[in-house]
Amino acid sequence: MTEPTVRLAVEANVATLTLNRPDKLNSFTRQMHAELRDAIDAAEQQGARALVLTGAGRGFCAGQDLADLDFTPGSMTDLGELIDANFNPLVKRLRALPMPVIAAVNGTAAGAGANLALACDIVLAARSVNFIQAFVKIGLLPDTGGTWFLPQRVGMARAMGLAMLGDKLSAEQAEQWGLIWRCVDDDVLAAEAQKLAAHLASQPTRALSAIKDSLYASATNTLDAQLDLERDHQRALGASYDYAEGVNAFLQKRGARFEGR
Repeated sequence: MTEPTVRLAVEANVATLTLNRPDKLNSFTRQMHAELRDAIDAAEQQGARALVLTGAGRGFCAGQDLADLDFTPGSMTDLGELIDANFNPLVKRLRALPMPVIAAVNGTAAGAGANLALACDIVLAARSVNFIQAFVKIGLLPDTGGTWFLPQRVGMARAMGLAMLGDKLSAEQAEQWGLIWRCVDDDVLAAEAQKLAAHLASQPTRALSAIKDSLYASATNTLDAQLDLERDHQRALGASYDYAEGVNAFLQKRGARFEGR
């Protein structure tokens, strides 16, 4: 039986998606994209309230597997179609998920793999990890949201250097620059990611979803539009079970028992 290219485990409201092509540093194929789409759907259907995305073996994701493309003169793979069908929908799906998405970057994060991590809401990276915008090495530009994520997080000067030079950026430097949330020792990455996911899965999921939506919207909204969005989300949250539970727990001086509704 063929080994799946993506593994899904759901336990205690935490979904863990593991890219599973370790012999190829979990580089993307069309099959892996399809299996990842299905796995994300399944995680939602099984009631997950937080999602961890990681890689099997010594790599998180090395980007696109070039062996899955056609380089025959006259019939070369249309990269625009490939992006439209796979990479762009994946980034949009992760951003739209009504739950926190944590990238646990455990090894090589290059090209689309680096930007896949940046598409997640919170990024934890092992200390040995390097992030590499490798596109320029083969005559391309950063995709999978890279040209948006990089200047948003580290500023134009650093973004331009990373994209044009394709140099390695260590996890420690990425944390210092604000590209990722935190760098941790290699041997505790998985445990730290699961601990963080378990905490988030116990929190008011609708509020986390609204926070996620509002912060991402702020990149393009005017202040007036952002104020309106905050009002609209707050109105909906103010009628939720978890809001009532949180207020009652505060007044009763006890821990809140949020249910994600």
